[in-house]
Amino acid sequence: MTSVAPAFIVHGGAWDIPDEEVPGHLNGCRVAAQLGWSILKDGGSALDAVEAAIRSLEDDPAFDAGKGAWLNSAGEVELDAIIMDGVTLNNGAVAALQHVRNPITVARMVMERTPHSLLTGLGAEHFAQAHGIELCDESDLLTSHELERWKIIKAQKDYSVREAFSGKPRGTVGAVARDRAGHIAAGTSTGGTPNKLQGRVGDSPLIGCGCYADDLSAGASATGWGESIMKVVLSKAVCDFTLLGYSTQQAAEKAIGVLADRAQGLGGLIVIDHSGQIGVSFNTPRMARAWIENDQIIARVDRDA
Repeated sequence: MTSVAPAFIVHGGAWDIPDEEVPGHLNGCRVAAQLGWSILKDGGSALDAVEAAIRSLEDDPAFDAGKGAWLNSAGEVELDAIIMDGVTLNNGAVAALQHVRNPITVARMVMERTPHSLLTGLGAEHFAQAHGIELCDESDLLTSHELERWKIIKAQKDYSVREAFSGKPRGTVGAVARDRAGHIAAGTSTGGTPNKLQGRVGDSPLIGCGCYADDLSAGASATGWGESIMKVVLSKAVCDFTLLGYSTQQAAEKAIGVLADRAQGLGGLIVIDHSGQIGVSFNTPRMARAWIENDQIIARVDRDA
């Protein structure tokens, strides 16, 4: 089998990341990118690289995934995640999952150990426990910073979810990889939007919305205002655009344009196409991301260097 050059990129959310939180976002993305890249360089699979990188981001309280995730309207942590294999189009996801540190790993188990694509709530929790995942207390996922932020939000009677994307929240995380075999995988993990209703499921764990991967086109991971992302099936849209003659970067920009124009949405996405080209686009003030270029890690939060 002919070997190709691997490609890898991660994101830590598209938001108005405040200056004081930029170092943490950059560092978290760099660490995750290095972890995933080391797997790909050693000949590992795109799926393994994506899962490992997202686990790293879930463990980092700088982001809205795993530890440090936003709280729902009842003050609980409910997590969503998805992973997709571009070889087979198989995918696995969990939504409204509680008491699990790394939902991306449970999502992969759903893909590889069940005939299903998505498990939710208690069903997902019971599945995780039955397959050897140690459950944790909610306090293990909760940070004092997010608890204080939740209290402030609850005190605002006219709070709007849209405010979160022009305010100062933490970000959904994701990764996209192409391995040496030319196979693509993508994944996304999130704690959802702030003060969401119990049981709310956004775009992140939905195939084609928060994530998509197909060896014949591209892989993508999206982040942002979930309800608007779902309206335009953002991750599938950008993959389709790569088949229409657009470069990967052009496809990313066109997809975000559709998000803004048709759904008045806010967000961002990362993409790797079947030839290994990387694209990034967002219409929020900032987006945290890191990728590999000439064997070096490049990390950014703003549009320009």
